[in-house]
Amino acid sequence: MSALIGQDIKYCIELLNTSELVAIPTETVYGLAGNGLDKKAVARIFETKNRPFFDPLILHTDSLSKIQGFVKDIPEAAKILAEKFWPGPLTLVLEKKDCIPDIVTSGLPTVGVRIPAHGTTLELLSELEYPLAAPSANPFKYISPTTAQHVYDQLGGKLSYILDGGACKIGVESTILGFENGRPTVYRLGGLEIEKIEELIGKVHLLTENEHNPSAPGMLKLHYAPTKKLVIDSLSNLDKYVEMRVGLITFTEFIHSVKACKVLSIRKDLKEAANSLFAAMRDLDKEDLDMIIAERFPDEGLGRAINDRLYRASIK
Repeated sequence: MSALIGQDIKYCIELLNTSELVAIPTETVYGLAGNGLDKKAVARIFETKNRPFFDPLILHTDSLSKIQGFVKDIPEAAKILAEKFWPGPLTLVLEKKDCIPDIVTSGLPTVGVRIPAHGTTLELLSELEYPLAAPSANPFKYISPTTAQHVYDQLGGKLSYILDGGACKIGVESTILGFENGRPTVYRLGGLEIEKIEELIGKVHLLTENEHNPSAPGMLKLHYAPTKKLVIDSLSNLDKYVEMRVGLITFTEFIHSVKACKVLSIRKDLKEAANSLFAAMRDLDKEDLDMIIAERFPDEGLGRAINDRLYRASIK
């Protein structure tokens, strides 16, 4: 089997209704989607990605009214964030109803839910009575896909259809927020800046890693990684790599002394840099290099999410 790439939403629905998997575009990254209420389909997601069953999934749908059918309660702070940022790159972790299979949540009493901001996928979701479980459409721990071709290159032989929605506009996964004893807690830094969340609901707690018992998706340390070794270092330290074939990821500065250099934003725009990150990692991973070096980005706005992804990619 080799996946087709196209824009046939009706065909996607036919596949999803029979426990098949499809890849779907979102504003963040492409997702590997299956019926989130179908245990067989969800199990196939884990198997296709080679993802451990203790790492929970996110459910995607198109309306808050549908989400209310999947969760027991939506705290006031969550309602405020949903009203402001949905559709968008925010996942809320809420107490689930019994209709959500335990395999989706890795046995946890909570489930991550979101409404993606992508017209094609919203059209698909509006035609479905069930939510789609949809982690990133890549082999577990590898770089997340931001185009349909990226999905095909990685998983094309393992699914039937890739719904092509163009390049993802944000390029890093959603920010995940839940509530620990009523306290707003960020489990994963992502496409929605923490500063914007705190403007609405006040200070949030950061709890973004749990290697053995994650309470939300995206909390494993090693993730989003190329096959080549990646290290985070200052551009002032490049002399110590002079004998190596180095690929470099920088924010704004092009460096001629290395074999390959990817500049993520000459305009110093963190949104542009985040959008370019995974593609740059993927391109450098194809080069004949000894290692990839990335400089640390400003620790503000989407720079936090970029640094988070680079850190996880650097762990071996």
